Amino acid sequence: MNRFKTSKFKNTTPKIAKKDEWIDNVRAGSFSCQGNHIAASSDLVAFNTDQAGGGMLGLTSVKPGSDGRWAVTHISCHSDLVSDMAFSPFDDGLLVTCSADETVKLWRLREPGAEQPAAPELTLRPGRGRLELALFHPTSSGLLAVGSTKCPLIWDTGRQDSPLAVLEQHSDQVQSLSWKNDGTLLASSCKDKMLRVFDPRAQLTAVQSAKGLQSNKDSRILWVKDDLLVTTGFDMMRCREVKLWDRRALNSSIGSISLSTSSGTLLPLYDQDSGLLVVAGMGDTVVDCYEVSSTAPFLSQVSHCLTDTSTRGVAMVPKMSLDVMACEVIRVLQLTDSCIVPISYQVPRKHSGQEFHEDLYPDTAGATPAMSAEEWWQGGNKQVEKVSLNPDKRPKTKTPPANITPAKKELITRESKEDAARGCSLSSSPLSTPSSSAAPSRSPSSTSGLSSGFLPSPSQSTKAIHGLLGPTSKFRHIQGTVMHRDTHVTNLRSLNLTTPGECDGFCVNRQRTAVPLSISGGQIAIFERSQPGKLPDGALNTIQNSVNAVDFCWDPFDTHRLAVAGDDAKIRVWRVPEGGLKEILTEPELILQGHTEKIYSIRFHPLASGLLVSSSYDFTVRLWNLDSGEEVKLLRGHQEQIFGMAWSPDGKLLATVCKDGKVRIYDPRKSSAPLQEGPGPEGHRGARVVWVCEGKYLLVSGFDSRSERGLYLYPADSLASGATASTHLGVSPSTLIPYYDPDTSVVILTGKGDNRVLIYEVVAEDPYFLDCSSFSSAEPHKGLAFLPKTECNVRDVEIAVALMLTRSTIEPVAFRVPRVKKEFFQDDLYPDTSVCWEPALTASAWLSGSNGQHKKMSLKPKGMTPVSEAPKEAPVRKYLPSSVYLEEKTDEQKKEELLSAMAAKLGNMDDPLPQDSFEGVDEDEWDD
Repeated sequence: MNRFKTSKFKNTTPKIAKKDEWIDNVRAGSFSCQGNHIAASSDLVAFNTDQAGGGMLGLTSVKPGSDGRWAVTHISCHSDLVSDMAFSPFDDGLLVTCSADETVKLWRLREPGAEQPAAPELTLRPGRGRLELALFHPTSSGLLAVGSTKCPLIWDTGRQDSPLAVLEQHSDQVQSLSWKNDGTLLASSCKDKMLRVFDPRAQLTAVQSAKGLQSNKDSRILWVKDDLLVTTGFDMMRCREVKLWDRRALNSSIGSISLSTSSGTLLPLYDQDSGLLVVAGMGDTVVDCYEVSSTAPFLSQVSHCLTDTSTRGVAMVPKMSLDVMACEVIRVLQLTDSCIVPISYQVPRKHSGQEFHEDLYPDTAGATPAMSAEEWWQGGNKQVEKVSLNPDKRPKTKTPPANITPAKKELITRESKEDAARGCSLSSSPLSTPSSSAAPSRSPSSTSGLSSGFLPSPSQSTKAIHGLLGPTSKFRHIQGTVMHRDTHVTNLRSLNLTTPGECDGFCVNRQRTAVPLSISGGQIAIFERSQPGKLPDGALNTIQNSVNAVDFCWDPFDTHRLAVAGDDAKIRVWRVPEGGLKEILTEPELILQGHTEKIYSIRFHPLASGLLVSSSYDFTVRLWNLDSGEEVKLLRGHQEQIFGMAWSPDGKLLATVCKDGKVRIYDPRKSSAPLQEGPGPEGHRGARVVWVCEGKYLLVSGFDSRSERGLYLYPADSLASGATASTHLGVSPSTLIPYYDPDTSVVILTGKGDNRVLIYEVVAEDPYFLDCSSFSSAEPHKGLAFLPKTECNVRDVEIAVALMLTRSTIEPVAFRVPRVKKEFFQDDLYPDTSVCWEPALTASAWLSGSNGQHKKMSLKPKGMTPVSEAPKEAPVRKYLPSSVYLEEKTDEQKKEELLSAMAAKLGNMDDPLPQDSFEGVDEDEWDD
C-alpha cells in the first residue's frame, strides 16, 4: 500500500525572495571546476568570485544586518582558482578550501564586517597536482576527504603530515565525492564513467564499482537514504539525467529522470530529514525539487521553479537557520553572476507562523562531533547526537573551555626534513616552545582535528591571531593585468614556437623586442616598442641569421646590440639601427667561434660592458670579450647538458645547473674548475637558476624524480649541504622560467605554453617562499619577458612590467600591488633601484680583477610625497556605551550628575536674574 501513501512534502512550494532581499555586490564569474561554487553554514556564506583570477572568495552572512542589508567582504585564499569549499558541520566559522594551486587550506572566518584572517589555520600540500574536491566527514572532527585529479585522499588534519589513506587511483579525472551519512563509506564518480564505493578503513580499493554513467561529461554523486545514491550526468544523447542507485547493486539504477538537453552540469543538493532533492543546472534558470523514496516511484517531482537569473552555483542552508515557524523545510542559495538569491521551500499549513509543526521536523544532526578522527580511523562508528528544531528545545551554544589555547598548525607534506621540527603540539596545553617535541602530543581527553576547541575563536584579539599565523607577504594580493589593446602588437605570423628549452622564447629591452620566426634562414623579427599596432600582411624586415637561433639576448648596456647563438656553434652579434629595421640585415657586426658543439644558452655580464658567457653541448662554458672578439675564459667540470647559467648580483661569480644533477658556482677569474658544487634537482627535463636574497641563495626551478615541477633554494656559501627549502608546483612539461626583482624579492615564474604565472616573495628565513596571487592569461602564452624597473608606472603601484608573447600578439602585462593611498609614493615598495642600463666597468677591467657596482636612483616621481611621510590621520576616539558608565554608579550618583548637568546649562540658581536690577517708576506716574 506504499504507493497510496501521501507525502507530507508533496505540496512543498518554492518561494523566491524579493529583490530587496537578494545579496548583491557579488561578482561570481564563470569557472571550470568540480565544486558547487558556494557553501553555507548556519552563520556564513562563502562563494567563488572572479576577482584575483579566482583565488579569492567572497564572504557574507546568512542573515542580513540590522539595516536589512548584507555586508560582503573578500578573502584572498589561494594563488589560483578556488576549486571547492565546504564548511565544517561542527563549526560554523571553519571553512576548508582547495585549489588549482595544489593546496588545501582551513580558514577561521569571522562575521563579514570584522577583520578576516590574513593566512589559513592549516595548509596541506598533497603534492598530487591540481585539487578539485574537499569535504568534511559527517561524524568525526578534523577529518577530510580531498579529491586530487585521479585519486581521493583521507586526511586527519590534527595529527598527520601525510594522508591517512590514498585510495585507489582512478583511470581518469575524479568528478565528485560524497560521504555516507553515517560516515562509514565514501562514493566517487569519475570521467571514466565508473561509480565506486570505498570503505577507507578496510581497503584502499573500491568495495563496489560499476560502469554506471553513460557519458564522460561532468557528473555528480550524492549519498541519500541508507544505501541509496543519486547521480546527475548525461546520457549518450547528451540529455541530462538524474538516477537513483542501490550501492549494493550498482550495475543498474533503480530509478531515473531525464531532463532537457543542455551543456550545464546538474548540481544536486539533498536534505536527509525531509528526503527532498534539489537539482539546479549550471547556466540554467530552472531549479527542480524531487522527493526521494526507497520504494517506487523512487523519484517524484515536487516543484519546478523558474528563476530570474541563471545559476552559477547552489548551496543548502543548514537546518538550524530555517524559519521553522513558517514551515520552511529547506532553503537554497542560488549564486548568479551579480547576486545570491535565497529560495525558500515551505509546506503550506494552517496556523503557519503560530505553532511548531512537529511532523515536518524530525530531530536533526547536531553540531557536536560524535568522535575524533583517530577514533573513527580505529573503527569507531558513533553517530552525531540529534537535536530538536523546536525553538523551545534548541540547545544552547557551548563555549570552549577557557584553558584551551589555540596553536598554529602548518602541515606541509613532502617538504624538507626540518619541517618536522617545526610541528606544533595539538594538546590542550599552552603553546609549544621551539624546543618542544616535533611529534604532535595529545591528552587522552582531547579530540582529533580542528574542532572549535583548538582554533582561535572570533573573540580573540587580532594581534594574537596574527602572531600565530606566521609571516605573510605584502605582495600577496598582487594583480597581473593585461594592458589596453592599443599597446599590443598584433597580427604576428610564422612565429618559431619550438625554440630549445634553454631559450626564453623571445627577448626585450626598453626600446625593442626580438622574436624568432619559423621561416628558413633563422630569421628574427625586431619590433619597436614605440610602434604598437597591427602588423602589415606583407613580409617583414628581419635579421637573417642564416642558421636556426637557439638562444639570443640584448646587450643590457646597448639597446641596439643583439647576440644570437646558432645551432652551428657560432655566436653572431647584430646591430639594429636607430628607429628599427628599415631593411633586411644579412651581415652581423661580429662572429664568435670556439665551441665545438651546438650552443645551449648565452648571457651578458650584468656589470661589465662587452662581456658574454655561453654554454654548449661540448659541456664547456666560455667567456667572450666583444670588444676584442676573443674567447677569454674556458670553464670545465660539467658532465652533462648545462640547463641554465646566472651571474651573481656583484658580477663576481657564475652559477650553473646541469643535467648531471649538480648545481655549481664558478669564480671565472680564478679557476676554470667550480668553486663549489652540490646536489641539484633530481629530474632531467630542464632547470633554471637565479641568484636571490642579495646573492645569499640560489633559486633553482626544475623537476623532481617524478617529473613534478619544483622550486629549490640553495645557500650560496654551502652548496654541498643541499637545498634549504623547496616547494612543489605540480606536473607540467615546460620548465619554469624565473624572473627575480632584487628590489622587492619577488620572483615571477611561468613556462612556455602555460597560461598561469606563479608569484612568490622569497625571504632568507623560514618559510622562505611566501605565496602571492597568481596571474592567468586568457590562452597559453609562449613566453614572458620583463622590462627594466624604470618602465613601471609607480603612480599606479606597478612593481613589474612584462611583455607576453602569444601565437599572434605581443601584449604588455603590468603587475600591481593594490594600495589605497595611491596619491603617495609607496616608498616601502620602491627602494632605490640600480641603474642597470649603464656599465659599472669595462670587460678588460673586470678580467684584470676590478669590481664595480651599479649606481642607484630613486623611482619617486617629482612632486609625490612618500607614504612614510604622509600626514597621520587623527585617531577616532571610541566611546563606551553610556550603559557602561551608568552601571558603575549608584542611583544617588546618577541623580547628582543629572542635576549638575542641568545646572551647568541653566546657570547658577543663586545669581540674581537680570530683571531684578531694573528700576520701576513711581506709582503716581501710572495713568489712571
